[in-house]
Amino acid sequence: MHKLCFNYIMNNATSVKVYHGYGHTHNLVVYGHVFKFKAKTIQNFSDNLFVNIVHLFKLFIVKPAAFTNLRLIFYNQIVHQKSEYDGFFKFEWKAAENVSAGWHDVKVEALNDAGEVSATGEGKIFVPHITQYAFISDIDDTIMVSHSAKIYRRLRQLFIKNPRTRKTFASVRKHYQLLANAHTAIAQPNPFFYVSSSEWNLYDYLVEHFRFNELPEGAFLLNQLKRWKNLFKTGKTGHEGKLLRVMRILDAFPNQKFVFFGDNSQQDPAIYQAIAQKFPSNVVAVYIRNVRKSRQLETEKLLAKIEQQQIKTCLFTHSDEAIAHSRKIGLIAI
Repeated sequence: MHKLCFNYIMNNATSVKVYHGYGHTHNLVVYGHVFKFKAKTIQNFSDNLFVNIVHLFKLFIVKPAAFTNLRLIFYNQIVHQKSEYDGFFKFEWKAAENVSAGWHDVKVEALNDAGEVSATGEGKIFVPHITQYAFISDIDDTIMVSHSAKIYRRLRQLFIKNPRTRKTFASVRKHYQLLANAHTAIAQPNPFFYVSSSEWNLYDYLVEHFRFNELPEGAFLLNQLKRWKNLFKTGKTGHEGKLLRVMRILDAFPNQKFVFFGDNSQQDPAIYQAIAQKFPSNVVAVYIRNVRKSRQLETEKLLAKIEQQQIKTCLFTHSDEAIAHSRKIGLIAI
């Protein structure tokens, strides 16, 4: 009990958090945050409700460092940038030399007014192999059981579960692993991008959940950081925010063929229909998990509009149905 209380103590020093980035030689992107302080958040994978509530609460105890001078180091390149008002930063640059496919280390340093390094964060950038497909997937109610449409049920999942006890839908891991390894060598998997309305506060929580459940490694694009007083509003964002995050991925890979995964608990069908209308040649297929039967007719109408762009669609309840569809259209080798 005492140990949990002491963990509320803040780290009164600047810290840099670097998230997985992505790109290719001519367009590399990495995101992160700079904090003046943040609560220690070492996860204790407990079934104890109080332990899980305390850990979740600490993820939202942060104080961003606004307009901090930053320096990114990528191999022999140095790129300068400043954090935004909420501590968020985005580096976007062109590599000086060709970058091979795979994961690459990147370092971001926070500099004080004297130009001295006050904190360092390390991350990785994913450069996809030249493969047939890339996959963009929602998380809540597409991969994880979240009950996103009902805030009290969503919060209940967050509070009573830890990243290892949160449930994924049956056969999701099987489907995504098959897609990651389809038509390519095991050492050169197809790229995955996970786009969610969840906040950056939950980044480590989500990464742990995905790795524990053996889902394909990928880059996450999440929602704006929230402070502890807004914890009960977690997962709520506008239609436009998620649309913009998906569009950034398509802009970074203009020649890539994409497959989308989402659900009809909120706005995924409408978002994907808007993207399909604007980028029909970049979208191969759209998969929507039917978690809200009351929206099935509305979802079917949106998918019909997508199919008018010569894009395959699949409305499914169980991932085994989606796997069968992926085999039928050739995404997965039979």
